[in-house]
This record gives sequence, C-alpha cells and structure tokens, in this order.
Amino acid sequence: MPEAYIIDAVRTPVGRRGGGLGEIHPADLGAHVIAEIVGRNDFDPAAVDDVIFGCVDAIGPQAGDIARTCWLAAGLPEEVPGTTIDRQCGSSQQAVHFAAQAVMSGTQDLIVAGGVQNMTM
Repeated sequence: MPEAYIIDAVRTPVGRRGGGLGEIHPADLGAHVIAEIVGRNDFDPAAVDDVIFGCVDAIGPQAGDIARTCWLAAGLPEEVPGTTIDRQCGSSQQAVHFAAQAVMSGTQDLIVAGGVQNMTM
C-alpha cells in the first residue's frame, strides 16, 4: 500500500472576530498559504491531483468551492480541481485525512489539503 506524507505546512496568523484579518477575503488567505507551499517546494503545480480544503461556514464569501477559489486566486493552473468539505471544527483535519486516503488508495499522488475560514465576513 502506498504511504502518504505531509511534505510541508503553512498557516496564516490567527485573528479574532472583527480583528485585523477580518477584512481579508478567505480566498486571499487560502491563496497566500497555497502560493507559499508551491513556492518553497519543488513540484509542478499542474501535477497536483486535487485541492481539498475544509471550511466550517461555507456561506457568503466562503460559499461555493473555496478550495478551488483559493487555488485559482494563487494564480495556479485552472485544470487542477478542488473540493471543499464541512465537518464543522474538524473540517481541515478531515481534508488532510481525505487527501491521505486518496494517496494511500493509489488513486492520487499529490494533493494540497488544508482549510480556510474568516468568521468576520
């Protein structure tokens, strides 16, 4: 069985509701960390099989497929799909689990997984 590895991790600062990060669009927050992951690791972004993000409140500016929106906002290839999941407080962790399961099953090789949420917007 193939093994899954986390090759890097990036995060934004943590803010509070109505704080300094409150006016930053969630797609821009996610794009920042995705661009950093791609920038500091040696892989072709077009080789990414999927982008899986967790988001608790998939409403307002986080509605739709925020995982794919973050990927595209980072200026990365539009042929890479994305999916967003809501497992409440465990959404980001579930995204990483789904990514690991896809790699371990042999159906995918390279996945960007994480999460994004802006509670102010």
